[in-house]
Amino acid sequence: MSETLLGAALARRNTGRPPVWFMRQAGRYHKHYQALRARHEFIALCKQPELATEVTMGPIDDFGFDAAILFSDLLFPLEAMGMGLRYEPGPKLDWYLRSSADLPRLRGGCAAANDMEFQAEAIRMLRPRLGRERALIGFVGGPFTLYAYAVAGSHEGFTRQGLLGLDDGLYAGFCERLSELLAGNMVLQAKAGADCVAVFDTAAGSLDAAQFARHAVAPLAAVVARFRAACPDTPLIYYSRDTGPAHWRALEPLPIQCLGVDWRHDLADTLRRETPRWCLQGNLDPEWLHLPAADLEARVRGVFSKVLTLPAAARAAWVCGLGHGVLQHTPEDNVRLVLKIQREMFS
Repeated sequence: MSETLLGAALARRNTGRPPVWFMRQAGRYHKHYQALRARHEFIALCKQPELATEVTMGPIDDFGFDAAILFSDLLFPLEAMGMGLRYEPGPKLDWYLRSSADLPRLRGGCAAANDMEFQAEAIRMLRPRLGRERALIGFVGGPFTLYAYAVAGSHEGFTRQGLLGLDDGLYAGFCERLSELLAGNMVLQAKAGADCVAVFDTAAGSLDAAQFARHAVAPLAAVVARFRAACPDTPLIYYSRDTGPAHWRALEPLPIQCLGVDWRHDLADTLRRETPRWCLQGNLDPEWLHLPAADLEARVRGVFSKVLTLPAAARAAWVCGLGHGVLQHTPEDNVRLVLKIQREMFS
């Protein structure tokens, strides 16, 4: 891992060009993905290791990102817990948590993580194809985000329901069954060859800072402790959209190396303030990639110019990327343009 740009940035000691990768860099905007999706169901692209490998490699071969992220879905732990999972085309569980009476239906424990062996096999296939210069990222969903999907099928629906079950034992019971399974899923990916593991907690921004500490960070800490016992040296990335410094303070005791931030934060200011504690990942606005090329270039150069004024120590702890994932219908040429500008300005 230390031989890659990403590995050096996660250790906050990169002296080369900042690494760049995008969340959802393999996805619906990309012709390579579209061609595979025309022939295969989404779940096959995730669960057949050969197909998952091909989808993952698409943006590496096409755009030359510095890291690949396993093509998969964060809801597979819920399927392993016995909730079923299908895509119509969006994800649908066979049933949803409604009360504590549903908890006995949930399967837990580390052994259930073996249901995600297809992820490990894809990682083993990817590792030699990426070579020594590119990193491989595994990922899972955060406990709070997985709970939101288990209750409502999406974090938007969960928020509309008023954060159902957080204080009446339903959430605690869910996390008790999830914790060992989710940590086992992370270990499975790391031991198969993932250089680091990202935890995407996209629903956590629906919580205020106090709620975030209690409902997002506390169960996450239990998962991370289990993971660290098995993989003490594997770096962790944590991303939660719609959160800020008041939320992030609760994460400081956790052994997490990298904090992903969304586009609502000024990148240079955030790097200056946060990199003494974290590597920082982000945070161009994904919507910018829908702009005409000249407008996109002007905005990207403006952000990067401010970063170039920072001390070297701050830039040494930066992973360049988007503040969230690549959006559907993003022009591929705009992805290429951002990477071209980044390489030109930071080489």
